[in-house]
Amino acid sequence: MASLAAPLPRSDARPRAVALWLLGIAALVFAMVVVGGITRLTESGLSITRWDVVSGTLPPLTESEWLQQFTLYQQSSQYQLMNRGMSLAEFKGIFFWEYVHRLLGRLIGFAFALPLAWFWRRQVPAGYKPRLLALFALGGLQGAIGWWMVASGLVDRTEVAPERLAVHLSNAFIIMAGCIWTALDLIDGDKPRHDRPRVWVWPLTALLAVQIVWGAFTAGLRAGRASDTWPLMFGVLMPDGILNSAIDAVSDPVSVQFIHRSLAWIAAGGVLAVAALLWRAGGGVRALALGGVVLAQFVLGVSVILNHVPVWLGVAHQAGAALLVAATVWAAHWSQRGKT
Repeated sequence: MASLAAPLPRSDARPRAVALWLLGIAALVFAMVVVGGITRLTESGLSITRWDVVSGTLPPLTESEWLQQFTLYQQSSQYQLMNRGMSLAEFKGIFFWEYVHRLLGRLIGFAFALPLAWFWRRQVPAGYKPRLLALFALGGLQGAIGWWMVASGLVDRTEVAPERLAVHLSNAFIIMAGCIWTALDLIDGDKPRHDRPRVWVWPLTALLAVQIVWGAFTAGLRAGRASDTWPLMFGVLMPDGILNSAIDAVSDPVSVQFIHRSLAWIAAGGVLAVAALLWRAGGGVRALALGGVVLAQFVLGVSVILNHVPVWLGVAHQAGAALLVAATVWAAHWSQRGKT
């Protein structure tokens, strides 16, 4: 009898509140990607030569503290090989962006950990706790990857290792995508749908992942400056002397730019084809967002090359990559699980 049945366990799950929090984290990660682009393009990333997780939260507050930080930087290869003679005032300029980048990383950590602790007992819907813990672990790993990346540039080189930059950027996009996907699951549901085009999701994801990785190689090697013409490089479609060996694909600036710009045509075409497919299937604004973002990103990429990588265009191009990831996740979720 119903009157004798044991009472149902109380649930205070708040899926929409948890979803909004995760979308806020995704927005902070997007801001981190933008600041990271500024840090890279202004050659600021190696200005702080220590990983002081707690004490590094505060910037230098006295002249002696500034001189101490400057002295540490003067021992780095970047100063010795590229910035010898830099003034303290100039050092403060590059220190600022790296400090903001690291401070934002700490902020994201607190913005994830504190609400997670608040939601944990009753407000996280059933089945989502392992996913939230995985995202939190990826965030902690991102800090370690960041220092691993910086450490690669402190000795015998003037920039961080491109492959470590690629890992750092890729993990940031994975965290952002995971937050958006989980938020959409909480809002729209997480039950698979079979009435919408889905076969495109993993092939396009793989294609964009490769393009993002080669974008990171391009940035890390400063390969965007290898050629400043489009669509030809040095007057030809395929310059002589590129890709002579497999290692050239990740170490030779001309070869790396060639791969990145060549993949851009394929990636843009693939995304536009998917956007058209989704539009016909009723994807609406999601299809428009996907197609619009990839067109803007293509134009930005060409503009970066033609203008010899100015900071603002380079940052806009990196931000465009993040927006393209977000638009792809939104469209993919609608294809696989979304309600409307």
